[in-house]
Amino acid sequence: MQNIKIIFFDVDGTLIDIHTKTMSPKTEEALLKLQANGIKLCIATGRPLSKVPRFDNIQFDAYLTFNGSYCSTETDIIYHQPIPKTDVLKIVENAQAINRPVSVATIHKSGANGRDQALIDYYAISEQTVDIAEDFDAMIQEDIYQIMLGLDPHQYDDLLKDVEGAQITAWWDCAVDVIPKGGSKAVGVREILNYFNLTTQESMAFGDGTNDVEMLQAVGVGVAMGNATDNVKAIADDVCEPVDQEGIYQYCMNHNLI
Repeated sequence: MQNIKIIFFDVDGTLIDIHTKTMSPKTEEALLKLQANGIKLCIATGRPLSKVPRFDNIQFDAYLTFNGSYCSTETDIIYHQPIPKTDVLKIVENAQAINRPVSVATIHKSGANGRDQALIDYYAISEQTVDIAEDFDAMIQEDIYQIMLGLDPHQYDDLLKDVEGAQITAWWDCAVDVIPKGGSKAVGVREILNYFNLTTQESMAFGDGTNDVEMLQAVGVGVAMGNATDNVKAIADDVCEPVDQEGIYQYCMNHNLI
């Protein structure tokens, strides 16, 4: 694995323990040592860019956000693909028909037209709160990169009725992210690799949720966390220890990356 030049990290359940809501000192040490060895670090998350956690001692080289719909460095936009406006309006309408409030996200902010317990709980996983937007109707006329809402699997077809340019991605069975059709973390991975002029074989990724599957398949070495769901472990090239057992640190040590 000495040719690895970039590593993509999911956030919740990978870099951050979802129970303690923190990144461990050992994980931070691993990231700092990886950078010292010349390996680029990339956040790869379903979170909006404005909600990506910042770590005092670590400067990431790139950010893959909205499940790949918006990718950037601190200075450059690498790739962006919002949901078509007609589909945003239809999704909001369909959600209202099944009594589901939604939260929409632009690059700079997110706002909801209501709250239900599933949406509240979904946001709480990453220590966030659902903000009601007084200007919601104006917000949905802007570029929307992701729509979040509480939703049961049997309601997926109802939400996407007459929607052509968006799709559901989910890593929790009580809520979903709606992203542009054809979008995924894998799309973001390819765009970021092109930006840095790197090959698939020079890339690695760590993830734990269903929305990480395409990312783990798009890199040279895809590593599932020990706490990952079974479907993620099934497609991964390797499995490390769980996040609460210093999986990233141990894996990087054992494979001479640090």
